[in-house]
Amino acid sequence: MTIFERDAKTLDLPWPFTGREDELDLVRGALGAGRHGIVITGPAGSGKTRLVTEAVRGADFARVAGTPESRGIRFAAFAHLVPETASLHGAFQHLSDVRLLLVDDAHLLDDASAALVHQLAVHGRTRLLVVTTDGTPAPGAITRLWTGELLPRLTLEPLPREDTARLLAAGALEPLTVNRLHRLCQGDLRLLRELVGAVRERGLLTRVPDTDEWAWRGPVPMTSTVREHTAHLLDRTCPEEREALERLAFAEPLPLDLEADRLDLRALEHLEAAALVHVDDQGTVRLAHPLHGPVLRAAAGRLRARRLARTPEQWEPALDSEQAALNRRIDTADVRAMPTPVGEWLAAEGTPVPAGYAAVRARFARLRGELREAAAWAREGLRAATDDPSCHLELALAAEQSGDTTAAHRILGGRPDGGGAAIRSTRAGGGSVLGVVGGDAYDAVRLGAPEQAAARLTGVFAAHADALARADGPALDRVAEQLRERGFLLFAAEAHAQAVRAHRDPRAARASRMRAVALARRCQGARTPALSGLVLGELTARQREIVTLAATGLSNRQIAERLTLSVRTVGNHLYSAYARLGAGDRGALPWLVDQPDAQPA
Repeated sequence: MTIFERDAKTLDLPWPFTGREDELDLVRGALGAGRHGIVITGPAGSGKTRLVTEAVRGADFARVAGTPESRGIRFAAFAHLVPETASLHGAFQHLSDVRLLLVDDAHLLDDASAALVHQLAVHGRTRLLVVTTDGTPAPGAITRLWTGELLPRLTLEPLPREDTARLLAAGALEPLTVNRLHRLCQGDLRLLRELVGAVRERGLLTRVPDTDEWAWRGPVPMTSTVREHTAHLLDRTCPEEREALERLAFAEPLPLDLEADRLDLRALEHLEAAALVHVDDQGTVRLAHPLHGPVLRAAAGRLRARRLARTPEQWEPALDSEQAALNRRIDTADVRAMPTPVGEWLAAEGTPVPAGYAAVRARFARLRGELREAAAWAREGLRAATDDPSCHLELALAAEQSGDTTAAHRILGGRPDGGGAAIRSTRAGGGSVLGVVGGDAYDAVRLGAPEQAAARLTGVFAAHADALARADGPALDRVAEQLRERGFLLFAAEAHAQAVRAHRDPRAARASRMRAVALARRCQGARTPALSGLVLGELTARQREIVTLAATGLSNRQIAERLTLSVRTVGNHLYSAYARLGAGDRGALPWLVDQPDAQPA
């Protein structure tokens, strides 16, 4: 059995500003000439303060903030800017020279400070950047900023999984750990930072063999923020409610029709009304938040945990059901995300995952374009069965589609000079790549040889082959959208990339390239033939040279030093290249440049 190796080395994990590029552009635009500012709202921990701090970086601004302790003190938030004894008019005059004002935690402002902010918005001479938290009472003068249409309002959603992964990339955390952290934190950056810090400080990270990645398995650390988030759960005093919560914590999801004799239905009604449990349309009961189960298990005590803990006889049927559902989705060419709570629970707890389940879960992830996640599931299966051929195949295919053919052949025991024979022979013995769809036939389409697929494909895959054979750019874009809707993000990115070469209209080609890049960025480092070299022919020789270096991760200054250019010249070339490529930023470059050493953002 392969085990994770523990290392006492401390991992440094910086917290750079990551994601939110569209929101950042919107905020900066609202602070431009002729604009009056913007209100940022969102749930606690969604990164509102971090966003506005980034937006005003390098600008001259004044900053005020509300606090719970000072809500009864007049002009408390503005104490460093105006006298407490000033009238509203006098306070307004004191701020006449402030051109940009950042108001943080505006829902906690005292009434006088809130009224002053409102007056500043009415007169419009000071640009305002106002931050407030959803779900908490705010002074009427603050809410009227957007209800009275004085300022536009931007509501931040919780940080999505892709941005969470980018944020954690510096810590080299493997995908199942990233997924677990995202599930537990639900986009709450404060909770995410504290959990990651606690996992590191308590030595809970283990090195994943044969990689530079780290994994976290086992219980959730009971930090102060975790306790704060779950106090309403742990404070339930009704014995029947507590029993129901703990049963769910150790065995969710539970079907009501099978568990009615063990779950108190009246208690469940109270828990549902308190938003602590969720009952779906099929009558299955789950805890309302992914953090609740680990917290309840940690608080249960050893004897109660032994009584309630799920045994293999209890979880194996549920795991088999998940595996069958995954296989059905693959066979019907529908790999949209679906819940797999039992498999994720086993992996999170460090319990060996059966190789058969792990291989199917890896295959499902790979078809979705989640290549690093596919490799992680395959490794989970190999922990329990080191010689399992299906897990070895999935690990090799994930490496191959990430551009590492040497690793793929090493995994399968093939020779690096053997071309794709080792992978192809393993595929032949292990079933088709797409279930009911011929795997090798569709691989031919992805490699640009649709004539080899002949009549061996069906549905959207046959439409892809036909569109490519006719070099029909619009049809390839339509196929790509159908693939994306079915969850095949990597295949959709490849179809858009093929459309780039098929389009006769440069504007249509540029739009296809943008879509291909956007999807490829979600595919965890995919490096396939269809995605390579999209930039060639669009740029000047100097632009290609600079873009290629930028794709490897070099900064503008490093590129300038290497090419003996000014930093400004490098920046200008990159700006022009972005415009030609339809790329939004540096992070898109690895998917546009045929550069084997480029690393995705």
